[in-house]
Amino acid sequence: MEKNLAETSGSFAHRAEDAASDTTHSPAPEPADKVDAKPDAGETEKPADPDDVQGEQELTEEKKEEEEEETVEAPPESPPPSLEKVSEDIDQFLVTLQSNKNANNKNEATALEVPKSIHTFLDLVEQKIKKHDSGEAKWGERAEEDSLFLESVNRVSKLMNHFTEHAQSQRSEEQEDKDRVKGETDFLINGLGAIQQRAMSFLEEEFRSLMEESRNQNKPDPKWKQPVAEASESEPPAEAVMDFPGFAEETVANLSKIAKEMILGGYENECCQVYAVSRRHAFEEGLHKLLGYEKLSVDEVQKMQWEPLEREIPTWINAWKECAAVWFPGEWRLAESVFADKADTGASLYGDLSRRIAVQLFNFVESVAMTKRAGEKLFKFLDMYETLRDVIPNMENLFPDDTIVREIKAEATSAKCRLGEAAVLIFCDLENSIKSETGKTPVAGGAVHPLTRYIMNYLRLACEYKDTLEEVFKEHSKIERSDSTSRPHYEGEESKAKNQTNKEKVSPFAAQLMRVMELLDSNLEGKAKLYKEVALSCIFMMNNGRYIVQKIKGSAEIYEVMGETWCRKRSTELRTYHKNYQIETWGKILSFLSPKGLNDNGKVQKPVLKERFKSFNAAFEEIHKTQSAWVVSDEQLQSELRVSISALVIPAYRSFLGRFSQYLDPGRQTEKYIKYQAEDVETYIDELFDGNPHHPGAARKKA
Repeated sequence: MEKNLAETSGSFAHRAEDAASDTTHSPAPEPADKVDAKPDAGETEKPADPDDVQGEQELTEEKKEEEEEETVEAPPESPPPSLEKVSEDIDQFLVTLQSNKNANNKNEATALEVPKSIHTFLDLVEQKIKKHDSGEAKWGERAEEDSLFLESVNRVSKLMNHFTEHAQSQRSEEQEDKDRVKGETDFLINGLGAIQQRAMSFLEEEFRSLMEESRNQNKPDPKWKQPVAEASESEPPAEAVMDFPGFAEETVANLSKIAKEMILGGYENECCQVYAVSRRHAFEEGLHKLLGYEKLSVDEVQKMQWEPLEREIPTWINAWKECAAVWFPGEWRLAESVFADKADTGASLYGDLSRRIAVQLFNFVESVAMTKRAGEKLFKFLDMYETLRDVIPNMENLFPDDTIVREIKAEATSAKCRLGEAAVLIFCDLENSIKSETGKTPVAGGAVHPLTRYIMNYLRLACEYKDTLEEVFKEHSKIERSDSTSRPHYEGEESKAKNQTNKEKVSPFAAQLMRVMELLDSNLEGKAKLYKEVALSCIFMMNNGRYIVQKIKGSAEIYEVMGETWCRKRSTELRTYHKNYQIETWGKILSFLSPKGLNDNGKVQKPVLKERFKSFNAAFEEIHKTQSAWVVSDEQLQSELRVSISALVIPAYRSFLGRFSQYLDPGRQTEKYIKYQAEDVETYIDELFDGNPHHPGAARKKA
C-alpha cells in the first residue's frame, strides 16, 4: 500500500485523465477506402477502373467537406469544472453510499460503481494542495478558501474510509465479482491515500504553526500575574482567567476545525503529538518566564544553601496557586475547545499535561522536605503545607478524569505528609536547642538570656500557624526520634499520669509547647545559679520570666495554648523572685535603720549612731554602684522594682533621719555622717537597673 501511495502521489492526475479518456472515447474507425482496398482471401488484385477512381475521389472530397462543416459548426469547449460543483457530486455520492450501507446486507451487496467526477475532484484537490505548498495560497488569508479546503479534505477522508472498508469487505466475500472491481478500487485507494497524506501533512504544519504563533504572540502580559498574586488569598480576577492561555477565539476555532479533519482522516496521533508538545513547552516556559519558577532536580535542591532555596519557596507557592486558580482551568478550556468533537481526546491531553506539571511541582516539595532540618525552615515548610492542604479538596474540579485525580491527589498527599513530618521534627528540635545551651558564662547584668529571646520569638512565630501545627501534630503524633527525651511530651508516662483527667483537652501540639516551656524554665534556673549574688540571680529570673509572660500575653495563639492558669502561676513566681531580691539586697540596709541597739539606759549612744549612718552610707553606695549596672530592660518591671525599693527604704530612712540626726553635732560632723537626704536616696534609687554604673558620692560632689 505504501509503495502504491508513493508511486501514485506525483502522477495521479495524469493517470486519472488517461483512465477517463479511455472510458469516454471509442477508437476511430478506419477509412472506407482502406477497408475496400484489402482484397478478399483467394482473389487476385484487379486493375483500378478510372471511373471508379474518380468516383472515389469525389466521395472523399465530399466527406472532407462534411467534416470541415462539422468542425466549424461544433459548439465551444465548456469551462473547466469548479471544485464547488464537483464537490456537490461527491456529496451526493457519499449520501448514496451511506444509504446503501444502511439498507444493504451481505446477501444483497451491489457492485461498486465509481462516478467519473471522483477523478476530477481529486485532481482539483491536488491542485489546491500544490497552491498551498508553493505559497501561492496562504492559510488564514481567506476564510472561505480555508473552509473549502477543509471540506474537501473531509470528503477525501470519507471516500478513503469507504473504499478501504469496501476493499476489506471484498476479501471476505466469494472470489467471484472481486476481480472485476479490485483493480479500480486499489487504484482509487492509492490515489486517495496519496492526496490525503499530502493534505494531512499540510494541515499538521498549519496546526503546529497556529499553536506556536499563538503561544508567542498572545502571551499574557508579565504584569498580568501581579494582580492574581495579590489576590491569591481571594478569588482571582475574571480577566486573568479569560486571558489564559492567550489564544484568540478565531485561532481556537481554526485549531478545532483542523483537529477534527485530522482525526477523521486517521491522523489523530500526529495531531495530538503536536498539541501536547506545544502546550508542554508553553506551560513550562510560562512557569519560568512569567512566574519565575525554575525547575530544579532533587540533587540541585539538596546542594542549595538555605538562603537561595528559601527564596524559591514563595515562587513555588505562587506558581502552584496560579496553576490551580488560572492555568489548569485555562488549559482545560483550551483542550475542550480544540477537541470539541472528541472530548475524550481533549480530556486525555489535558490530563497528561496537568499531571506532568503537578508532579514536577510536587517533586520540588518533596526535595525541600528532605533537606537537612533546621529551625528557621519550619515556617516555609508550613507555608507549603498549607498550600497543598487547601488545594487537595478541590482537585476534582481541576482534573477531568477520576484516575488522574486519584494519582495527583496521592502525589500531593505524599508531599504534604513529608512536609508535616519534617515540621513536627523541626519543632521538636527546639528541645535540643534548649538542651544544647550549656554555656557557663552568665549574662552581664542579669539581662534576658539570648536563648529566652530566641525560643519565645520562635514560639510566637510558630503559633501564628497554630491551627496548622495542631493539624500536623495530630496527623504525625507518633513520630519519635532516636533521642527518647526529645519525643513529644504527651507520650511520656509521667505526663499521662499527671494529665489523666484533662488528656482529652490537651492537644498534641499544646503538650509539646508546654514541654518546651518546661525545658526553658529548667535551663534558666540552671543559668541563674551561675551568678555569685543571689540578688542578681533573682533579677535574672525576673527579667526572663517577665519577658516570657509578656510574649505569651502578646500572642493570642500562645496564650490560648498556655492558658490563664499558667500565666497566673508564672506571675506568682515573679513576685516570689521580687520578694527574695528585696530581702537579699535591702534587708541589711534596713537593719542599719533600726532603732534597736542605739539606746543604752535611755540614752542614745553616739558612737553606735555614727557607725549606723556610716554603715548605711557605705552599703547604699555599694548597692547603687553595683545595681545601677544591672539591667532590667522591661520598663514596667524596672519601674515596679524602683517603686517597691523606694517604698521600702525611703520611709525608714526618713524616720531614722528625723529621729536621730539631732544627736549629731551640727556642722562638719553632720555632713560627715549624714551624706544623703531622703530625696537624694530616692533619686539614686531611680538610677538603678539602667545598665550604667554610677557612684552616688561622686555625683554628689559634682552637684
